[in-house]
Amino acid sequence: MTGLDSWYAYMKSHDRTALWDLLHPDAVFESPVVHTPQRGRDITFKYLSSAEQVLGGPDFTYVGEWQSERGAVLEFKTMIDGIEINGVDIISFDAEGRITHFKVMVRPLKAINMLHRLMAEQLAAQS
Repeated sequence: MTGLDSWYAYMKSHDRTALWDLLHPDAVFESPVVHTPQRGRDITFKYLSSAEQVLGGPDFTYVGEWQSERGAVLEFKTMIDGIEINGVDIISFDAEGRITHFKVMVRPLKAINMLHRLMAEQLAAQS
C-alpha cells in the first residue's frame, strides 16, 4: 500500500491510530491561516485530525488528483453552513510512505474565515 493509499484509507475509516502511524516523526503541516509551518508529528496530528472533524463531513469529496514519485496534490470540495469550500491538499511522502509534509490551500476568502474559526474551536476542544 502506498502512502497515498494509506491516506485515502484513513479518510474513509477516520481511524486516528492509522493517521498517527501515517505521519513521519518530523512531519510538517502548513495551514491556510497559520503563518508559520507547524513542525513535528504531534502538532501535525492535532491539525489533521481537527481538520478531518471540521471538513470531513458527508459533503467532503476529492475531485482531482495529481501524483508525483513522492507526493500528490488532491483537490477537494465540501459544503459547510451553506458555504462551498474548494481546496487542495499537497502531500509529500518518504520512501516508507509516511507523510513528511502536508500543506492545505483553501478558497474562497469567506471559506477561509469560517475555517479559521471552526479550526480554532476544534483545536481548543482537543487541548
